[in-house]
Amino acid sequence: MAAQLSTVTLLAALAASPLVAAPKADCSIRPPKSSAKADLPGLARVTQADAQKAAVASKDIPAGASVAEAELEVEHGCLVWSFDLKLPDKPGVQEVQIDAGNGNVLFSAYESPKKEAAEKAKDGAAARKRSP
Repeated sequence: MAAQLSTVTLLAALAASPLVAAPKADCSIRPPKSSAKADLPGLARVTQADAQKAAVASKDIPAGASVAEAELEVEHGCLVWSFDLKLPDKPGVQEVQIDAGNGNVLFSAYESPKKEAAEKAKDGAAARKRSP
């Protein structure tokens, strides 16, 4: 009985562990941490226009979606084109990240208006912190 209980406890701990979480798709460009924002366009092999086509055409995006914001940035060490897409008949945005090296979709998730506002506030605070 004790062996069964410890096995159950171990499985529960592993299931809750971040190590068991599904890994994010691997990216093709990992800029040096010292890269300035102005250097990123020179590292990208996929244009914004091509990345945008891939984002809008990705499987979980309904017809009629439009781009609200686009940015070339480093996320989790990967160079990505990040798009906030406005969805028809739904508040909030769908954030889609496209690999700036090969055009593959790396990430796509819906953000409610509340979550989107919180992310914008966090990004604004981080930008103010970096400013001299």
